[in-house]
Amino acid sequence: MAPDNDSKAGKGSLWKALDAIDRRWIFLLMALAVFLPLALKLSFPIPVGEGPSKNLFDYIDSLPEGSVVLMSFDYDPSTMPELQPMTVALLQHLFTKGIAVVGMGLWPQGVSLGQQALSDVADSLGAEQYVDWVNLGYKTGGGILIVRMGSSVGAAFPADRDGVPIAEVPLMQGIGRLADFDLILSLSAGDPGIPAWVMMAGDRFGVPIGGGCTAVSAPQFYPYLGSGQMVGLLGGLKGAADYETLVRQGVEDAAPGTATPGMAAQSIAHLVIMGFIVIGNIAFIAGRRARGGGVPG
Repeated sequence: MAPDNDSKAGKGSLWKALDAIDRRWIFLLMALAVFLPLALKLSFPIPVGEGPSKNLFDYIDSLPEGSVVLMSFDYDPSTMPELQPMTVALLQHLFTKGIAVVGMGLWPQGVSLGQQALSDVADSLGAEQYVDWVNLGYKTGGGILIVRMGSSVGAAFPADRDGVPIAEVPLMQGIGRLADFDLILSLSAGDPGIPAWVMMAGDRFGVPIGGGCTAVSAPQFYPYLGSGQMVGLLGGLKGAADYETLVRQGVEDAAPGTATPGMAAQSIAHLVIMGFIVIGNIAFIAGRRARGGGVPG
């Protein structure tokens, strides 16, 4: 019986040690679980089935060359990790299809983030400013601004972000009001954002609405998808990774995205958290048995 007692004592000591582990080691392991996949650019396969992400991709893919899309950057740096990757993936798809993009923002900081994405993707794909894309900038007003654009885009934005008169922008020559756009995309972190575009532009002026949002806010927009008020939706980092995967299908030497490696880091971090939960519960139960308390009911 001595070996068995020694074995039990050893196991008891192990679980006691795990139960008393310094929390700084947990923080370190979590940091490594996030940092290493990003540093190594680790990516897992992202299966994309039928759903809001693919619906948006299919709708944009069906637009003919020469279409014009209005993209509203309705977010700020706090939600940039989720929304900027989907902005980049959408722009890559649009420019590759020969679809022009008119950018703007209902959030002041979103315009600068959108400008960065527009400039970077356009440079990589050879899209020309004022011919293939333009950034109108930011104007206050939210839903009221959208209604004004429904009557006249030029009245709402007499000049673009850099002060160039709209009348002198070749891309804007055929765009007089919202109904002239083939699609509106809102990258939305809150209000004003997707709800304002759906109610003020989609329902009132009949323009198809799509977009992307943070993962936590995605469920509130599912009714819009079910009612047909939106053609598709990218929800959080997973939605961005879905779109990156779809855009890169069949494309050789496709530009790397940031959402797919982000999903790998997020998945590994979740596994580490689950592992600590399991270990913590086992250590708790083992300690309770060692004290003669039995397993809690």
